[in-house]
Amino acid sequence: MPPSPALLAALTDRLGAAHVLTAPEDLEPYLVETRGLHRGRALAVARPADTAEAAFVVAQCAAARVPVVAQGGNTGLVGGGVPQGGIVLSLARLARVRAVDPTNATITVEAGVTLADVQAAADGAGMLFPLSLASEGSCRIGGNLATNAGGTAVLAYGNARDLVLGLEVVLADGRVWNGLKGLRKDNAGYDLKQLFVGSEGTLGIITAAVLKLFPRPLSRGVGFVGLADPAAALALFARLRARAGRDLTAFEVIPPFGLEIVLRHTPGATPPLAGRHGTYALVEFSSTRPDAPATEALEVALAEAMEAGLVEDATLGASEARNQALWTLRENLSEVQRREGGSIKHDVSVPLSALPEFLATATRACEAAMPGLRVCAFGHFGDGNIHFNLSQPVGMDRAAFLGQWSRFNRIVHDVVESLGGSIAAEHGVGLIKRDELAHYADPVALDLMRRVKAALDPHGTLNPGKVVAPEGGGPPALPPA
Repeated sequence: MPPSPALLAALTDRLGAAHVLTAPEDLEPYLVETRGLHRGRALAVARPADTAEAAFVVAQCAAARVPVVAQGGNTGLVGGGVPQGGIVLSLARLARVRAVDPTNATITVEAGVTLADVQAAADGAGMLFPLSLASEGSCRIGGNLATNAGGTAVLAYGNARDLVLGLEVVLADGRVWNGLKGLRKDNAGYDLKQLFVGSEGTLGIITAAVLKLFPRPLSRGVGFVGLADPAAALALFARLRARAGRDLTAFEVIPPFGLEIVLRHTPGATPPLAGRHGTYALVEFSSTRPDAPATEALEVALAEAMEAGLVEDATLGASEARNQALWTLRENLSEVQRREGGSIKHDVSVPLSALPEFLATATRACEAAMPGLRVCAFGHFGDGNIHFNLSQPVGMDRAAFLGQWSRFNRIVHDVVESLGGSIAAEHGVGLIKRDELAHYADPVALDLMRRVKAALDPHGTLNPGKVVAPEGGGPPALPPA
């Protein structure tokens, strides 16, 4: 149902005509997420300048029973920010760093601050904000928190949820909950902030946050390692974790096919090791201690692992530029897959001990289901999160391949479920995995989720149709873009 002229007039009067967009060409950037899998529809985009204006928009939409979908950088990967009608609430103008407190080791930022700018503000105060993603130059912290983003530093610092001390949230009726306390101990009732982190804008809209900061590392060492197979990678991880503890800040695994396509499609990239290995690991040590340089510690640890027969070959970055060159081999992996045609993606996690079994079982099952399929399984080995992606057979029609997404979901997710894993590790549920969640989740858990949704958003106006569909089903998935 189109919004009444009164609603658009009220929004325009409060925000200004320049910040209530209705022209099709102005709406276009807000209708499709990064991967372009689904195209949405919206009546208008509202661009508030502060929390009060955001609350006004939500309150007006609640009164008119018009849906509201919050967006930050629109870099999501599961359709969570794709609107299905109603108003898109863009938080890009809420872009202030409100406070940095090095003594309390906190930073208070608004939802529209890019992740890179949060990192830069922390760095300017001599501190570290550790959340790190490939899209950090364009993704915004509100979206990172709303999706409980993971990234490459989870091993040492945890997911986005672990980095939050307080939130400011606009509720479904337009009220504002001010929970911006920078406290590490606060048992005064329920921990409300954790309801909103990871809820993908379905329970409330995050407008500001108090985030944890950490001591800035004085040195880091990066190594690229060749190993026989994923079992050897897991054994190396366990060995390095026991030796380095929290100084082991990243352990990323790349398959041979993944390294091959990165080298093929990344200008200037060179093979980091001679020969071919069954699997590869990118390892990072970081140190805040001047008497414990990270590169030297990593060199000794890898040398011992090589002497023990665990590592086949390894190279270390001799400079920060070389460290970054090694990281580029991992960071470009998501981007280059599209150069190989269609890619069916799965963001899953299993217990660390089950990683080799998952990779072997899921790979066999997928390759048996489609001869010529190329498995590209990589990711955050140290926290059990694998991006189990499938590249189309050479020469196959892209659309025909992507049409098999549901079939491969069942194959891969059945293996994940059998090993006690999760079908949604760090990208969220959104629209793409909503029905998969309904298939695999414990019925009691689904009931509790629906009850929480009904309690906080009784009229279903906040990002409807995402994460958990109403009992009996919700709106169908949007057509492909």
